[in-house]
Amino acid sequence: MNNVKRVEILERLRENNPKPETELNWNSPFELLIAVLLSAQATDVSVNKATDKLYPVANTPQAIFDLGVDGLKEYIKTIGLFNSKAENTIKTCRMLLDLHNGEVPEDRAALEALPGVGRKTANVVLNTAFGWPTIAVDTHIYRVSNRTKLAMGKTVDDVEAKLLKVIPKEFKLDVHHWLILHGRYTCVARKPRCGSCIIEDLCEYTPPKKT
Repeated sequence: MNNVKRVEILERLRENNPKPETELNWNSPFELLIAVLLSAQATDVSVNKATDKLYPVANTPQAIFDLGVDGLKEYIKTIGLFNSKAENTIKTCRMLLDLHNGEVPEDRAALEALPGVGRKTANVVLNTAFGWPTIAVDTHIYRVSNRTKLAMGKTVDDVEAKLLKVIPKEFKLDVHHWLILHGRYTCVARKPRCGSCIIEDLCEYTPPKKT
């Protein structure tokens, strides 16, 4: 895909959604961190249902740590992998209290040192909470980037590196949200909704031939 077409795609996505936001509910960097940690292999809807009950009761590292693993499980038991997520969340709260004065660090290495926090989660927090031009490549972004030919790669790391290289600076802060939402609601996995796609004429996707 050439840069002219790539920029036109991004301009259309921006025009359609000038201020894209995550669909996770959060009011502080800590709430966002925990929500993203809980969202692995789970939907944002299921995470929001849990945190909407959890955060009015406990929305700081100390408060969630005080719940303990079993107490936290009662709030997140409807989310997939809740046992391991509860353990990682409590460990993360302890590290935030011990090493960062109860604050979420604005630092990639420090974030990735937290239990259950990998590169993708760190990218989301740095981008959404702190305004870094990071791109957290999830299954939606990976699919959209490869399918449209916006930025092709065999792994999520490949796609992230390619996106960071080819996306102009003015779009980097928001492109992660645009691509996630586009993949979630239009460029879906099994049957992409090309007929309602605002970038269909620019997309380089070739549908498989029917047999």
